[in-house]
Amino acid sequence: MDPCTFVRITVGNLVVRASPSVSDAAPGNWFCKIKFKSFPRQVVAVSVLFRTESDSQSRLCSGDVPTVSACFTLSKAQIEWSLMKPERNVLTVEVYSSVPSCGLVPSLGEKLIGRFKVSLDLKMAETRTCLAHHGWIELGTDNKSKKKKNPDLHVTVRVEPDPRFMFQFDREPECSPKIFLVQGNKKEAVFTCKFGIRNSPNLTRLSSMTTGRKQTWRARKGWSITIHDLSGSPVAMASIATPFVPSPGSKRLSKSSPGAWLILRPDGYIMKPWGRLEAWREPGFSDILGYRFHLFQDDMATEISSSSSIRTKTGGSFVMDGTIAAADTNTAASLTLSDGSFDLSSRLSTGSSKNRSGCGSDFGFLLPQAQQNLGFVMSTTVEGVEKQSKPKVEVGVKYVKCVEDAAAHVALAAAVDLSMDACRLFSHKIRKELRQPRVV
Repeated sequence: MDPCTFVRITVGNLVVRASPSVSDAAPGNWFCKIKFKSFPRQVVAVSVLFRTESDSQSRLCSGDVPTVSACFTLSKAQIEWSLMKPERNVLTVEVYSSVPSCGLVPSLGEKLIGRFKVSLDLKMAETRTCLAHHGWIELGTDNKSKKKKNPDLHVTVRVEPDPRFMFQFDREPECSPKIFLVQGNKKEAVFTCKFGIRNSPNLTRLSSMTTGRKQTWRARKGWSITIHDLSGSPVAMASIATPFVPSPGSKRLSKSSPGAWLILRPDGYIMKPWGRLEAWREPGFSDILGYRFHLFQDDMATEISSSSSIRTKTGGSFVMDGTIAAADTNTAASLTLSDGSFDLSSRLSTGSSKNRSGCGSDFGFLLPQAQQNLGFVMSTTVEGVEKQSKPKVEVGVKYVKCVEDAAAHVALAAAVDLSMDACRLFSHKIRKELRQPRVV
């Protein structure tokens, strides 16, 4: 089965070139509002260049020019909706300057400097990268004076295919569900899931903050979920490596001592660590869960995802995306790299004693080697703790070279979902499927 069609719009290399005589052309005073159809607008700061008198040189006023400032991702259905009317394919970049404050009075508002619009060819972008615009454009047309030049905006707008495999759990991960590969209205079972819990009589004790009485809580540990292919062979696994226990004198799991999952995948006859997911509850009275993912590469852990947080009541999405951090940090993760490179897909070693990877199957849809940017890696939906959760997982095609690649991301998605329960306040009961049987 083929992957699902997605198109990504990226806007970057934003910089404004203005005359030094412009009173508000100062660092931090300029910003852009980037709009596309019904998507939430994205507001980003913009660098400012001052023109010299000869107009042959410019001086950077507010730091380095960012590579990517905003991005929008469209599914096949959204693309088809956009193609119905040409005006739906227009991306707008509005440039504003802040009106300076007077004394103790806060900022007096914003001033529209100019607006740039560009039409996008979304149909062509389904199969090839399109550079919709790259270069300078003059902002504003109301200036009749030849001596005073309008500010210019430099912007790059690129539209490119971003195909993804989509997976759907048919039940909660702890109910040992089937996992389907989805494309449009078509569903095909590709994996089965087996949830397990190791019996342990160990308890974690803590003192009540209010009464000082000793209360007994069970450490949340021993959980595991194994992903099998349709032949019954294990192709990935997620297992709690560090128990989820409350910090001393508290009922909460803290960031200083998070619980952790180990994500494993087959390497020959044995399972080897592929990644480590840490989860905790943010401090205070917040209901927000924090996540951090480390990728194991050549037996070394590389942090590739950080600043991820999801609300326990409403849920959200766990996202790994190398292009840009999503604007809403409550439902996304920014992706950072220590050395600038990593490989989330399998390394096809000729020395493997047994090849059970399934490479060359329907998952083996590869992008050109020249495409070096990380781009979109994966995302998974997470429901609130009181809701029925059937995670929907998207994985970038270039990170899936074989069945194990897809299964590893699915196992990670299951671990993210189960962490919502593992991080609940320890004064609350977790659902019965997750409770360890008591030892008599």
